[in-house]
Parts: sequence; C-alpha cells; structure tokens
Amino acid sequence: QVQLVESGGGLVQPGGSLRLSCVASGLDLDYYAIGWFRQAAGKEREFVARITFSGGSTDYADSAKGRFTISRDNAKNTVYLQMNSLKPEDTAVYYCAAGVGGSYPYWGQGTQVTVSS
Repeated sequence: QVQLVESGGGLVQPGGSLRLSCVASGLDLDYYAIGWFRQAAGKEREFVARITFSGGSTDYADSAKGRFTISRDNAKNTVYLQMNSLKPEDTAVYYCAAGVGGSYPYWGQGTQVTVSS
C-alpha cells in the first residue's frame, strides 16, 4: 500500500522558518518526481515546488522562489521542503505528491502551516 506522510507543519511567526518532510512507504521514490502543493482555506490547491526523481532538477512557484528549497534523500525515501521568510499568505495545508510525467497519482494527507503573529 502506497502511503505518503507529511510532517513538520505548525504555527510560526512571520519571518520564521519550517521544514516539512514527506516520507514515502510502499513506493520507491527513486522512480518518482515529488511535488509539494498547498491549499489555503477557500482557495484551490496550488503548486509550490517539484523535484525530479534524481534530484537534479527543481521547479518553484514564483511565490516560493528564493524562500523555499525542496530536496530529497532517496536513501530515506524522504523529501523535504525548507521554508524560510514565511509570510501570512503562506498559511495553508501543504501536501506532497508522487508522480511521473506531471501526473501525481499518490498524495499525502497534508500538514497545516499557519503563519501568524
């Protein structure tokens, strides 16, 4: 059974940092790209960042560029999203997803990130 489990969310003040983790089981991440997405209350889910299966290529949404860094440790079947300089507008449920060719059939349950003073 494929399972993706996110962790690391929480409440942080503006300007603070969080590191999200996505641990995969039942799935060899060596063969999948991993994406991070987020969904704020009342809004549609949006792309945040993506990393290829080899880790050699990354993409970021404009809102994440320069502040967020995606990385992966295939030996641990884990992908990370380091988020710095957080803003209130980053508040959302963050999801990781695994897929190939731009299609993401496997999703985690999400972790809440709240940026507030």
